[in-house]
Amino acid sequence: MVDGDVPERMQAAAFDEFGGPEVITPRILPVPEIADDEVLLKVWSAGVGVWDALEREGALVPEGAAFPIVPGAEGAGTVAAVGGQVTDVAVGDLVYVYGRRRPKGGFYAEYAATKAQYVAKLPAGVPVEHAGAMPANALTALSGLDVLGLPAGEWVLIFGASGGQGHLAVQLAKRQGLSVIAVASGAEGVALVTRLGADLSVDGHGDVVEVLARIRDVAPDGVGGILAMAGGETLDRLTEALRDGGVLAYPNGVQPVPRERPGVTVRAYNGETGPERLQRLNELIEAGPFEVHVAETFPLGRAAEAHRRLQTSYPGRLLLTVT
Repeated sequence: MVDGDVPERMQAAAFDEFGGPEVITPRILPVPEIADDEVLLKVWSAGVGVWDALEREGALVPEGAAFPIVPGAEGAGTVAAVGGQVTDVAVGDLVYVYGRRRPKGGFYAEYAATKAQYVAKLPAGVPVEHAGAMPANALTALSGLDVLGLPAGEWVLIFGASGGQGHLAVQLAKRQGLSVIAVASGAEGVALVTRLGADLSVDGHGDVVEVLARIRDVAPDGVGGILAMAGGETLDRLTEALRDGGVLAYPNGVQPVPRERPGVTVRAYNGETGPERLQRLNELIEAGPFEVHVAETFPLGRAAEAHRRLQTSYPGRLLLTVT
């Protein structure tokens, strides 16, 4: 089924060669056609992430993609058309998508084609205007919490807690009944994670000895797990807060890679998606208020500027507004 208002061509941000932010330019391109197992999304918003920069640089290009390449791994909007085999969503539904495989282009466009298995209805409480910045980080945070496998009531330390993945991990961990120590960035980051429900919020830029002392005050027996969204000397010191047998989990791509130490398991992971994962994520989100913190928004025509902003520090996420 197809929405009768779907045009033949669309506005997009795309690149014809790999390189810096300047290679992304506004374009007019054909609206992609969909197969029987695909959905055509009318994009309202699209997240801007480091994975998009890697795609732009040629390091993380979806299989089958060809120039001009429309980047963007995640987005949200309304269903404009569905293939003949699609039954879980219908034209007009509000949805979000984390499209790991997207040979027909990403979400920096007015329309995007994606496999139906990556599409989920937008849960209550998440505004569609911000939802485009949620899927990749929320699914990756959920995967990290699964790697830790901590029981309700256990202490988890989230390092990089005010970042895109971290601030969502704080909320998902609380929904799983965990006690959360959030190591954030600066006063603004500490305020964010405190508002989101962290049991202890500390500034990772502060004195590490003092930070460790505050952690030991609330978790004298040590924490059961660390979810690390960044690496470095501070993280390596904070592993002292892990008790023997604890687990440190970090998403692939974190640099420098967290150090190993005796008595602690260090595991890398990737964000996983699919119908079951999306359903579970939605159930957790709908358990209470859920915030996707957007630091700054950019119109589609300023995608290159958004990529330059990626190279700076900010809490939460960056977002393209498309519609």
